[in-house]
Amino acid sequence: MPYEWYLEYKIQKNRPGLLGDISSLLGMLAINIMTINGVDDSRRGLLMKCDSNDQVRRLESILNTMDNITITKLRIPKLRDRLAVRHGRYIQRDADDKKTFRFVRDELGLLVDFMAELYKQEGHKLIGIRGMPRVGKTESIVASSVCANKKWLFVSSTLLKQTIRSQLIADEYNEDNVFIIDGIVSTRRGSEQHLQLVREIMRLPATKVVEHPDVFVQNTEYTLDDFDYIIEIRNDPDEEITYRDFEEKQMFMNSQSLTGFEF
Repeated sequence: MPYEWYLEYKIQKNRPGLLGDISSLLGMLAINIMTINGVDDSRRGLLMKCDSNDQVRRLESILNTMDNITITKLRIPKLRDRLAVRHGRYIQRDADDKKTFRFVRDELGLLVDFMAELYKQEGHKLIGIRGMPRVGKTESIVASSVCANKKWLFVSSTLLKQTIRSQLIADEYNEDNVFIIDGIVSTRRGSEQHLQLVREIMRLPATKVVEHPDVFVQNTEYTLDDFDYIIEIRNDPDEEITYRDFEEKQMFMNSQSLTGFEF
């Protein structure tokens, strides 16, 4: 049975023919290169396939004798490794909270690909998304659903017009669907019937995506520990994610007695 491996190395001293030498070495060891790409300015990543893990160990031993490169990763490929080779950059992960992943707006293609791969995994999955207004949260959720060939359902949303669902029809309780919940709309404007629907959906072995998870957990029985992934989207790496703009928007909606679309 073929084995897949991910190799990433840092180039200490670039020279003509370096990649050719490594490719030739892989060929002599009968290791096939599936995909190769730069993953930042000085690193290169390779997805490889071989018939025996001993081949990879011999490769590691030889590469460690080369002065021009340093092995940074050699392991069974993870989702982040596959996406790094595919997109030429690594997903940024919080150093303290390993389930938090950070993106900026110009990485939405990488984000959509990442979320689509999460959607394809079977069973319960709870994903939270943080970000300021108009940064691309809802659009990324929907685009990821399309990419993963999944049907998406807005349980609560403000994408076009404020939507608050209080019931689903029978075939919408499909474990293959992606359920989208706006944490602010649900907890600030949702009726008890709506919140009961949210609880039913949270018990389904399906993918649920909650925008504004911090507000959601403040006003429900759920906690951030219940989330499998937290995704943060910023316009730039230094942007602070706050809820002042959301609070002002909510006050305006309340003052105008906007009820949105509830059914």
